Amino acid sequence: MFNKILIANRGEVAVRIIRACRELGIRTVAVFSKADRESLHVRLADQAICVGDSASQESYLNIPAIISAAEITDVEAIHPGYGFLAENSHFAEVCQSCQITFIGPRPEAIRLMGDKAEALKLMKKNGIPTVPGSDGIIKDSDEALKVARRVKYPVIVKAAGGGGGKGMRTAHNDGHLVSAFMTAQAEAEKAFSNPAVYIEKYIEEPRHVEVQILADNYGATVHLGERDCTIQRNHQKLIEEAPSPILGGKLRRRIGEVALKCARLAHYNNAGTIEFLVDKDRNFYFMEMNTRIQVEHPVTELVTGIDIVKEQIRIASGERLRFRQENIRFHGWAIECRINAEDPDKGFTPSPGYIKTYRPPGGPRVRLDTHIYPNYLVPPFYDSMIAKLIVHGNDRQEAINIMKRALDEFEIGPVKTTIPLHQKIFRNPAFLRGQVSTHFIETFFSNGNKI
Repeated sequence: MFNKILIANRGEVAVRIIRACRELGIRTVAVFSKADRESLHVRLADQAICVGDSASQESYLNIPAIISAAEITDVEAIHPGYGFLAENSHFAEVCQSCQITFIGPRPEAIRLMGDKAEALKLMKKNGIPTVPGSDGIIKDSDEALKVARRVKYPVIVKAAGGGGGKGMRTAHNDGHLVSAFMTAQAEAEKAFSNPAVYIEKYIEEPRHVEVQILADNYGATVHLGERDCTIQRNHQKLIEEAPSPILGGKLRRRIGEVALKCARLAHYNNAGTIEFLVDKDRNFYFMEMNTRIQVEHPVTELVTGIDIVKEQIRIASGERLRFRQENIRFHGWAIECRINAEDPDKGFTPSPGYIKTYRPPGGPRVRLDTHIYPNYLVPPFYDSMIAKLIVHGNDRQEAINIMKRALDEFEIGPVKTTIPLHQKIFRNPAFLRGQVSTHFIETFFSNGNKI
């Protein structure tokens, strides 16, 4: 086991990793930008080093500064969390070359699955169900039109080198497609320094279901069940739950088996997530693999009793998986709400500023992962998520009831947050019935719902 780990991240995920390390008896090193000098992860770590100015490129994406901090503090491993450098194969390779363990998959797997078009090609070749679309990168608008006419509209143009909703555009006809193709390319270049895009048939009224994977360095691979991440805004998840309300026993087993096959095809190790689209007829299609821990991992932890961050660390240190697939048991229902410092009524505009009012929820079966506290300054430089509220019940209805109670207790001000939006969603009849698609939020607002 490691003696000291550096966390190459910030905010709630850095706090989450520090806590796991402390319970394992591992010392921690936090890195921080000038804007994050007073962040909770800095206070909780055993050591903390400033790695640059407020902008991400000068701090949390500054590979030389992070490696220097690791070498100065004599750490054995780096945990990248999610976002920033977590899916950067070059960073993983630099760690290797500096004889620092990267707590995540091998660089080859990150590179393979990070190229969405190549990942799709691999899965399709090996019989994994995929959405009809291009066989790879689309070279120009003429090729885009040919593919779209073959698979039939509507289609979606997607960036090959990234995710998070960037470089994605939907088109319903030839005219829209040319514009969507050019816009997606420009967005992909700006976000990922890679303008490559591909095209898929646009699945109408889809559900977003993903499967959590753990794999050790010796070929053992298990899945920890599925999560339903259908409630999204601008392709960014807002609410996640485990298990999925739409999967029955046979389909649940099948999607788990397919997820395991995907991980093995990628020769994957450590924690990862296989993401699927599920259409209204319950057909599912491989979408992509996230080669890191997910924001929503706590819901899986609550229904399995497995601490995924600790397992990541154990695997990276060379330990074998401690359980087989048949040993994994699922208990109850868990739901997570992402609490973002945003104004939903103004297109989810970020709402940075000082937190003057802070009343966190509590009580049985309530978990709050956060880095904020009274008088904390929410900086304008990073992702707007400031907390994750997670609850666990014996069934979905009980979990919903606990979440409603917890949301009513939760108070943050004067910055705007998504708490009022979540309160409305958890009283929405369609959500309560579990009858939603990834278009739920846009439909919710188009029906005149104001927060």
